[in-house]
Amino acid sequence: MNDVARSFLLFALAALCEIGGAWLVWQGVREHRGWLFVGAGVVALGLYGFVATLQPDASFGRILAAYGGVFVAGSLAWGMVVDGFRPDRYDVTGALVCLVGVAVIMYGPRPA
Repeated sequence: MNDVARSFLLFALAALCEIGGAWLVWQGVREHRGWLFVGAGVVALGLYGFVATLQPDASFGRILAAYGGVFVAGSLAWGMVVDGFRPDRYDVTGALVCLVGVAVIMYGPRPA
């Protein structure tokens, strides 16, 4: 698997862990679903931190900055799939701008 494909996969896995973990904590606290949800969310959030270390690029700042765009788009997608959220055109436009930012930060040409 090449580095770009690996990076995409790791960003998707990181988003699943972070957004899913935050959703579980939200469900446990705000929706009164209990401490099991909170605990599972905390574990998932910890896994997110680990997954980020597996990115092929060695720059912490670059990885986290780029992941921010994935988080924005992924959060909207999670809301659509799990909570029935319907984004408006500004949500979609903002998410697309963020994903363009991800591409520029992570995959723009750099001198060797």
